[in-house]
Amino acid sequence: MSYVVYLAAAILGMAAILLFRRPRQALTNPLTASTCVSILIGACCFSAAAPATLATVNRMTGIANFGAPMTYSLISAYSCSLFILLIYWRGGPVVTLRRTALAFIGVYGLLIAAIITLFTVGDAHVERLRDLDTYYANTPYIREMIVLYLLGHLVCCLVICGVCLLWTRQLRQETASPAAAAGAGPGAPAASKGDRLLRAGLWLIVIGLGMDMSGFVLAKIIAVTARWYGRDLDFLSTTVAPPLASVGAVICSLGFVLPRIVPAVGAQWRSLRHYRRLAPLWKVLRHVPTAFVSPSTWYRLPQSRLRMREMAIHDALLVLTPHLDERTGSGVLRRALAAGCDPTAARAKAEASMVVEAARQLAGGAADSLTEPGTYELRTSKDASRGLLRLAQELNTPGTVTGVDPLAAPTHGTRNGS
Repeated sequence: MSYVVYLAAAILGMAAILLFRRPRQALTNPLTASTCVSILIGACCFSAAAPATLATVNRMTGIANFGAPMTYSLISAYSCSLFILLIYWRGGPVVTLRRTALAFIGVYGLLIAAIITLFTVGDAHVERLRDLDTYYANTPYIREMIVLYLLGHLVCCLVICGVCLLWTRQLRQETASPAAAAGAGPGAPAASKGDRLLRAGLWLIVIGLGMDMSGFVLAKIIAVTARWYGRDLDFLSTTVAPPLASVGAVICSLGFVLPRIVPAVGAQWRSLRHYRRLAPLWKVLRHVPTAFVSPSTWYRLPQSRLRMREMAIHDALLVLTPHLDERTGSGVLRRALAAGCDPTAARAKAEASMVVEAARQLAGGAADSLTEPGTYELRTSKDASRGLLRLAQELNTPGTVTGVDPLAAPTHGTRNGS
């Protein structure tokens, strides 16, 4: 059992670390902060519930079963954090959100205080690491403590599942409404994708909490109730509940994290693709001396690496601007247009040839005798990242239908007539 709950705690901890990778931004965003707190509390719940942890806590405090109220309090705090997370996720006026969150904190704070009080006045002197719920099911005060934490978590599961189901229904109706279809504009595909991710996250939350509710809460309630009537169904509490609760918590946390992680991962993946597609252009320009010195980027995320590469390429193109030979570009442009290329692609081919020729001259020292700097400005590079990608694409396809090879553009010498 310890291995199962420790694994669930580790997975939840990793999810929290992914969301909390930028602490300053996370702390200023209530949704990110509440998500991280909820997942971390869930990880603490599973760590505390492991028999090995319970034995260690009991031994360190010198109080038999001290780990029980600690774990039950963490479970109640986890229920409260799920409520707060859902509140901030749905959004609304800041004052209302804060007031509602404080109300839930007050309610579950009282529940935790009641759990601790009942354990203090009850008699649980026999250490039970796996079956405390059923072993003390008929013990005064300890019995009430067990019922309270189970009911607190059951209410949490029921309410959040109901809210999530209503939310998915609302999203489906908004998507299917004629007004939404009529008002769909250029941003409609992205919004639709975001809605699909949100609905998927909500369904994962419902499935996860459903497993938690049926596999953990109801299993324990049935086992405890059976003890009240003299029956022994302890296996539901000791064998069935822990693994189902672990899987349910992981699925539930994935539901909260998925709508936020997937767009970020997608953005990083797109940045990595763009970074690699710029490699041919960077290969031509990396030896051009510039004022900007690109730092080491191997340990950075793709978005940061892409930004650094684009800055280095733009600086190199600025250095090459005085050395661009329009005669080279004009010849390539005419041949590309004659071959049937559209004007945009033909312009990209021409400018790619000019860049390669200028880089060759600068590397060979021929540009040192330049007396008439060129005034041509690359139109492609003005189109931000898209223009750089177009230049890199032309450099990456030397064999074209026009028979023009930008990497083998003819050399006309420098503009001083040499």
